[in-house]
Parts: sequence; structure tokens; C-alpha cells
Amino acid sequence: MKSPVITRRQLMKYGAAAMSIPTIVPSSVFGENAPSERVNLAVIGCGNKATGGMRNFMNHTQSQVVALCDVNGKNLERTAGIAKISKGRCYEDFRELLALKDVDAVLVGTPDHWHVPISIAAVEAGKDVYCEKPLSNTIAEGRALVKAVNKHKRVFQHGTQLRSQMITRKVCELVRNGYIGKVSKVVIGSPGGHATGDHPVEPVPEWLNWDMWQGPVKPMGYRPIIIGGIPGKGLRGWYFVRRFSLAGWVAGYGVHDLDLAQWGLGTEDTGAVTVEGKGVFPKEGLFNTVLTFDLEYTYADGRKIIMTDTSKNKHGVTFHHENGKDWLYCRSSFGASDRNILHTELKDSDVHLYESKMHEKNFIECVKSRKDTITPVEVAHRSTTMSLIGGICLQLGRKLYWDPKNEKFIGDDEANKLLSYDMRDPWKV
Repeated sequence: MKSPVITRRQLMKYGAAAMSIPTIVPSSVFGENAPSERVNLAVIGCGNKATGGMRNFMNHTQSQVVALCDVNGKNLERTAGIAKISKGRCYEDFRELLALKDVDAVLVGTPDHWHVPISIAAVEAGKDVYCEKPLSNTIAEGRALVKAVNKHKRVFQHGTQLRSQMITRKVCELVRNGYIGKVSKVVIGSPGGHATGDHPVEPVPEWLNWDMWQGPVKPMGYRPIIIGGIPGKGLRGWYFVRRFSLAGWVAGYGVHDLDLAQWGLGTEDTGAVTVEGKGVFPKEGLFNTVLTFDLEYTYADGRKIIMTDTSKNKHGVTFHHENGKDWLYCRSSFGASDRNILHTELKDSDVHLYESKMHEKNFIECVKSRKDTITPVEVAHRSTTMSLIGGICLQLGRKLYWDPKNEKFIGDDEANKLLSYDMRDPWKV
């Protein structure tokens, strides 16, 4: 949807109202920061998480938000006000938004069960994609998205923003370059889940398309807590209802920490070969994902990741030397058994990890350059897979043997049935 070439005088004549319309204007009109030089971004799923990311994109001079989509009318109206998007550029059906020719890229901020179907539709429509975490609700979905992104040669960024912090990159570089010696295990503390009581089915409010919100999963009756905040927690209830988030908070939150562990260990293109552990699940009530958990992942070379809820280990990722004494820690802060290590300057010959100072900015830069982002789709899939096999292990309550190359459990039909689910028509991946 390109505008005709117009002069400065003609543009002034059209007035401020015309200036507010998100069109593509030739760079000759405004110079290097012209709208035609910016990435036109649309937001699909306008909840709190996506709105936060949208604000970051709005603050970047090389991107502009031009359209929105949500099946929740309240979210859509609120976010349109923030982004100053006209009603005519707000959509309930993401397929209508993806048909817009002037949209270059999309931010997918929907609940987990919609991440892959919408992202695949976006890349097939020629859009680049920034998708919130976790990448997928199942491992089969994740692999399907990897194939689609690669087939259509689209730029992809995963919302594991901790990679774009200097402190996490620094710690992972120190580990990768052996500055604390041989690391034998990584210990992760990640938040546990939540329980709630029974919630009766209520009439669907007029501002919500509940059938479309559920999309590909088996439908259930509407309960306000599913899409609303948990009292005193600020978290949406759907995170803890299995059909919408199959691995619960192990994936919904824990993927951040598993991603950092994989980055530090240099295992971004593979995964563990066994996973074992146990978890405590709610005995009743609407929420049915894991509450507390202990997981142990083992790689082919014997290195381990010990992942528990934060009642047992500090929130964050700690890399441990095989001597049991030396360690490096990172998350929102960093630490070490010997803090002098943190001041180590890398040599030119050392491994220098990808540097990004802002996740959203990195995405926009890569959309323009066509280079890989700091968290491309294959890396996102591998980290999410670690979360999902952990969730399957907790669900089945036994040790599982994983083949990361073929992405199957070895000799375990019951576990392999959980790699995907039958999507509700007409949704497929």
C-alpha cells in the first residue's frame, strides 16, 4: 500500500490528520529516518507482555507500529490508544492483518498455544517474526516453525531477552572460554506454578471472541481467571491450564533459564539425552500444571543441568566447576566464587558471543540487514524443547531417553504421543 510521490508543500497541505495515517512515504521527503526507511510492525496479541515489547519497538527510530490484532476487544482498544492506531487498522482475525501489504514484520504476543500457528502464517505471508517465549506448545510445532522460517527465508527473533543483557553474555563467554575450568553441571532455580480452586463457567463477555481465543485446542467453558490476572500475582491464568500451556511454568518461565544454560554450555544446536525428575501437581481446581519440580537433564558428554523451582535453588543460572567449589552465576545480576573472574578481559582468540544491547532493536536491525538475530528460530526451538521434554517427564513421572537429532524419545511410545496434539479444525501446522 504505497503512497504516491508528493512534495513537502503538498504534504503540509494535507494537514496533521494525514500525518497520523500510517503510510509509507518516500525517503526523499524526510531523509534517513523517513517512514519508508522504517520497519512497519504489527502486533498480534495485545496483552501486557506484548504491549511492553511494542513500547520498545515504538522507541526505536527505525520501526513504527502500524496495525494491531486481538480477539480481546478491551486489550485491542487499550493498546490502540497507546500506539495511536486508528480503528480501521485494528483487527480481530490475524489473517486479515497478515494480508496487509505494508506490514513488514509482526510481534506475536499471544498465549502459548497460538505462537506457532500464527508465526507460520506470518512467514508464509512474507512477514518477519518476533515471537514471545516459549516458542511452541509442543516439540512437533516448534520443528514445523523452524522449517517454515527457513523455507521462506524470514528473519526470526525469540523473546528470550536475557541474551541481550551484557551480564548474561559476559558470564556465558567466561564459561565457554574455560575461565572457571571444566563445568560439570548447571544449577537452575526457576519459579514454580500456581494452584487455584474451581471456577464455574460464565457467559462469554461481548468484547471477547472466546472461540477464536482458544483456536486450535480442545474448547472449554469460559472462566474470567483464564484470561484475567490471578489475584495478587499479576499472572494470567492460562499459563497454568495445561491445554493452553502444556508444560506450564517450566516452559512459560523456565525457558529463559534453560536458554542461558544452553548458551553457556555451547549446546544451542542440540539438547540433553536423558531427563528425569518429579513434580507436584494440583490435586483439584482449574489449574493443572506443575507446582514444584526437580529435574535433571544429562547431555551425551555427561554434563548435567539440575533445574528446580526456586524453593530449592536461587532464581537464576549457576555454572559449577567439576571441583564443586568454583562457580559463575547470572540472571538479572551476576556473581562468582571469585569475583576477580568477572573482570576478565577476553582475548582476541577467545569465543566472543553475539552482542545485542536490546532485543527488539536487534530484531529491527536484522530485518533490515537480513542477518540472523541473537536468538534465531533453531536456537529458540532447542531451548524450548528442553523445557517441553522436562514437562513431559514431570507429567509421566519417570526417566526419559531423548534423541536430540531425530527429536524422538527412544523406545517410548507413550512419551512420543505427547510430542504433538490433534489441533481443532481448521487449524493445522
